[in-house]
Amino acid sequence: MSDTKLPFTEIATKGADAFRMSKYVVPGLLILIILVLALCLWSMSQRHAQDMAALQAKLDAATASLAAAQAANAGLQQQVTNLTSSVTDLEKQKEQVAQSAKGLEDEMRTDLESKDVTISKLQGKLTVNILDRILFDSGEAVLKPDGEAVLQKVAAFLTQHPELKIHVIGHTDNVPIRADARNRFASNWELSSARAIAAVRFLTERAGVDPRRAGAVGYGEFRPVADNATADGRAHNRRIAITILPDELAGADAEPPLAPPAPANSTNAVPAVVTAPGTVPGNPAPVAK
Repeated sequence: MSDTKLPFTEIATKGADAFRMSKYVVPGLLILIILVLALCLWSMSQRHAQDMAALQAKLDAATASLAAAQAANAGLQQQVTNLTSSVTDLEKQKEQVAQSAKGLEDEMRTDLESKDVTISKLQGKLTVNILDRILFDSGEAVLKPDGEAVLQKVAAFLTQHPELKIHVIGHTDNVPIRADARNRFASNWELSSARAIAAVRFLTERAGVDPRRAGAVGYGEFRPVADNATADGRAHNRRIAITILPDELAGADAEPPLAPPAPANSTNAVPAVVTAPGTVPGNPAPVAK
């Protein structure tokens, strides 16, 4: 036979070789594909794990923030509750103080008011005005027995209300100190102050009022409540004012200044406030103390 290969035989031989090679190539390709897929899945799982860890950290942080916010809110709620309770207590205390002050005013008016003792109330301050004729002799600062009796009654009310403070204020008319008394009182300032101090000392040293609650001041002739041109007006200006007030008002003055005088042709003219020693221009000169 001739060595020349027939076309059909050559084709069959190549096909057989290709088939033998495919038995190794195909499984290899499949294995490679599987490895690539496995590597992709592993990479994806790693990224997913990292994402999950990050999300968990954020969730933990958010949970901690929420817990802190809840704790802070609980604290604020407690503060609101405490403040509400404090406001309620303060309102009750204010009501009790108001009722107590009203009761004190009514009792003092019943037991003390007379032609020489008057009770007034203005801006939360209760004032007992006592004319000097019941308290002191003319130009003197030594309490008379009748004056001590009035102050003893005032002290009896004050000791029942230890939460209140008192200011004792001395006032005079505008008559200058007489010459024979100037070695003791150089002016009405000294006389009014000495009288206020005498009243305070009686209240605190003999009538049982706590001295830490009391104060004394003299205004001399410069806070009149009546016209110094008449004897009756001067009598009303010579007085001791005991102002009773709560702690928050303890630094305030006892009496506001009077309104300015009305026109001369007014039927309701208000007396002029004397702001300097001496007589009011046009008024008769008063008699010396």
